[in-house]
Amino acid sequence: QYHVTTYFNNEASGIPPARHRSGRALKTLSQRLKGKEGRFRSNLSGKRVDFSARTVITPDPNLDINEVGVPLEIAMRLTVPEKVTLWNLERMRELVRNGPDKYPGALYIVRPDGKRVRLEFVTDREKVAEALEPGFIVERHLCDGDIVIFNRQPSLHRMSIMAHYVKVLPYKTFRLHLCVCPPYNADFDGDEMNLHVPQSEEAQTEARLLMQVQDHILSPRFGGPIIGAIRDFVTAAYLFTRKSNLLTKKEVCELLVSAGYEGPLPEPAIKEPEPRWTGKQIFSLFIPPGMNYTLKASFCRKCDVCLKENCKYDAYVVIKNGVLERGVIDKNAIGAEKSESLLHRIIKDYGTQAGRTFLNKISKLLTKFITMRGFTYSYDELELSPEVKEKIKKIIHKDAEKRIQGFIEALQKGTLERLPGQSLIDSFEIYVMNELSLAEKEAWEMADSDLDLTNAGILMTRSGARGSIINIGQMTACLGQQSVRGKRIMRGYLERALPHFKIGDSTPKARGFVYSSFRDGLDPVEFFFHAMGGREGLVDTAVRTQQSGYMQRRLINAMEHLHVEYDGTVRGPLGEIIQFRYGEDGVDPAKSDHGKAVNVGRLIDRIKLMMGAGEPAPKSYIEERLKEAEDKLTPLLIEELRKTLYKAELSREGVDLAIRQTIENYRMALVEPGEAIGIVAAQSIGEPGTQMTLRTFHYAGVREQNVTIGLPRLIEIV
Repeated sequence: QYHVTTYFNNEASGIPPARHRSGRALKTLSQRLKGKEGRFRSNLSGKRVDFSARTVITPDPNLDINEVGVPLEIAMRLTVPEKVTLWNLERMRELVRNGPDKYPGALYIVRPDGKRVRLEFVTDREKVAEALEPGFIVERHLCDGDIVIFNRQPSLHRMSIMAHYVKVLPYKTFRLHLCVCPPYNADFDGDEMNLHVPQSEEAQTEARLLMQVQDHILSPRFGGPIIGAIRDFVTAAYLFTRKSNLLTKKEVCELLVSAGYEGPLPEPAIKEPEPRWTGKQIFSLFIPPGMNYTLKASFCRKCDVCLKENCKYDAYVVIKNGVLERGVIDKNAIGAEKSESLLHRIIKDYGTQAGRTFLNKISKLLTKFITMRGFTYSYDELELSPEVKEKIKKIIHKDAEKRIQGFIEALQKGTLERLPGQSLIDSFEIYVMNELSLAEKEAWEMADSDLDLTNAGILMTRSGARGSIINIGQMTACLGQQSVRGKRIMRGYLERALPHFKIGDSTPKARGFVYSSFRDGLDPVEFFFHAMGGREGLVDTAVRTQQSGYMQRRLINAMEHLHVEYDGTVRGPLGEIIQFRYGEDGVDPAKSDHGKAVNVGRLIDRIKLMMGAGEPAPKSYIEERLKEAEDKLTPLLIEELRKTLYKAELSREGVDLAIRQTIENYRMALVEPGEAIGIVAAQSIGEPGTQMTLRTFHYAGVREQNVTIGLPRLIEIV
């Protein structure tokens, strides 16, 4: 009986497992099937595959965003089958003559009768090459322009696997354009990526039609571009388009050549004594002609009264007729994961191909510019002025400490006011935490305002390239409160965290408040507390990734069968209706305009500019046309169109065009039948979940003890 039980399941509770001689437990029937390592998930749902390669990735800003640099060694090992025809006969013969060891060559020939010839062992390749005729298949090396599928694990959403075009390059790493890092969540600290070569014409065509990089610039999670400028592109864009940037003819020509611009040079902005061009002029050459748009740059300091055109930070961006008239370009205009940006608008108004061209050209332009100009961040730039240092000392040392001393005395005398629902000690802690977080925030803000725009750190923060006021504050002013599990550092022997303090000491220093900044360095006690805080961060990251990966798996298993049918309904596997229209409006967020199917106002503004003034169409004409369009648009859209058209005073042709384009745009924005929307929804929750940070900084005030935050809360809701 025991042997039968363990044969079926060697992990049955209450029964000692059967073991090998060596003492290792046997892997019996149930264990062979179950779980991640079992037969189903390991060998049937997922397998190892041929025609794949994996190596480390490194950046290359000179590639196209839809290219991938492939090492020569890999290109000579992976093959693509190509049919011999009358048109490519000579080229194929040349490849066969080169054989497997000379690039570009071929590894195998497949005869029409199905027999494979391995060229490595053929001595007289000339003879074999001459024998080639239409109908043979040559398995040739990977060449420039072949389409391949590129992937980085974990594949959290559908943009983790995209199709790129091969560019064969020397050395041993895959080269990737920097703008495509966000969707893969890739960086270059040693990440590896996988490359798969589609073998049939059908697979290659499918990759071209469905998986190209430019078709995935807009993410279905938030409808904005997930591919865009990051890091130094953003800093470069700001430096390039700010008012003080003037360029000589030599510089302009160099920049334009590197960006692949072939048109005429614009008139210089300054003619005497030397001709000079502004960065804005050069940037405008890459904006699609006729484009109009306004937005606020990341540099916007959110003043109480917006001065728009007179903004002292030049943060009000105006593009008129394809020319950047004012405003600086930064993260809000071209950055990744920013909705309603210039990049987003170009893609919506001119298509993904235009978006790709724009990104390619400006990234090459900005790379060249920042290389010419140079950009460094030095130790000296972390130095604050003596007055500000004194002020910060006063805030955190004198004022905050004095108030905290008051709390300590009140606690000892028993006059401390208890907060509702909290014990006396907890109330005291909350008072102190609030006091300290206000003090550190004030110190950081002072540091931030003391440094000016010549400071590289401030430049990166304000333009949205990287970093925040917290990073700058911690480097220059003070590190602030170190917390473990959202509280001050409490644990230790005899009511003290370290033997450097008196027993029962509750002052900020004794409980993990770090007065020093990274620039000045921490003293030993502070260093120890900082290490405690840092350790928690590491443990946390490891635990969190697991939890959220598992959550995403559960979500996908729950929703994987939901799809859109040809009648626009969302249905389950048995044809049961889940929703009459996907998302109640049938619009695919990746194709929508910020959630709306069509941006009617923008569309009509464009038509106005295009058509010019004509005799306005009478209301009766507008109504007539709208009546015809009723069955093609939603009632809401018709209503919006009606309001906008009444105000717009377009001519009859203008009205016709507006309605026609609205219908076309609406059709384009609808979700495609067959779309696996359940999985897309699960990925859109799971992917940010995996990247979400649990460590929430407790700024403001009093919280109930049992509020869960971040990922655990998300898991509770789901």
